[in-house]
Amino acid sequence: MRRHRALLATATATLTALALAACGGSGDGSDGADAGSDLNLVDDGTLTVATEGTYRPFTFHDASGELVGYDVEVAEAVAEKLGLEIEFAETQWDAIFAGLDAGRVDTIANQVSMTPERVEKYEFSQPYTVSRGVVVVPEGDTSISSFADLDGKTTAQSLTSNWRTLAEESGAQIEAVEGWAQSVALIEQGRVDATINDSLTVLDYLNEHPDAPIEIAAETEETSESGFVVTPERAALAEAIDGALDELRAEGELAELSMKYFGEDVSE
Repeated sequence: MRRHRALLATATATLTALALAACGGSGDGSDGADAGSDLNLVDDGTLTVATEGTYRPFTFHDASGELVGYDVEVAEAVAEKLGLEIEFAETQWDAIFAGLDAGRVDTIANQVSMTPERVEKYEFSQPYTVSRGVVVVPEGDTSISSFADLDGKTTAQSLTSNWRTLAEESGAQIEAVEGWAQSVALIEQGRVDATINDSLTVLDYLNEHPDAPIEIAAETEETSESGFVVTPERAALAEAIDGALDELRAEGELAELSMKYFGEDVSE
């Protein structure tokens, strides 16, 4: 899974069912029972979705305790399109695939990236999030405009992150940090030249801190894509989710949710 999984280790270990009604009809007017009858769901008429609930801005609890986030709202919109109610089962990342494999949940909405190993084992929907690696520098710094420009520079990186490898391959010296919060603090303090991180992490930070004195100087050509994941026996569910995502994309709802949480469209 992607590098900022290290930020998620404090999730609760207990599966908790949290019913969030999404009672709208499906695109073809089918009711929930009819819509889910051929999807091999855990509970007829309900889409049961595993998520961490501690991974801001994708899945987390707001000040009132409500489960919210980009992935949460995308899942709710998908369920509504399918004419299904939705139930979230919150669990730690380390246990989330075990619940899927055991058939306790229908799918996962938790920024599950489409790695070759996962694509070989599971069925995925089309992606609803696309991200890149980006180089972040102090605002106004023109000395770095590409990864090659990191040669001889100092970057703040988590030692367990794959971004550290990319920084080293680019010739950078590494200042070890625990995560993004320390990285961005060192940049703002002028103690390092740059950091490499996931674009979604950076966009979320800039959305929350629009006056932060940092900017994106370069990005990778390669992308990382995340979608809903199901076991092979629920391939029909993945296809149904694809249809729902097609509608949400065409109607602009995915772009709208992206803007809400990231300040730009990260859905494609």
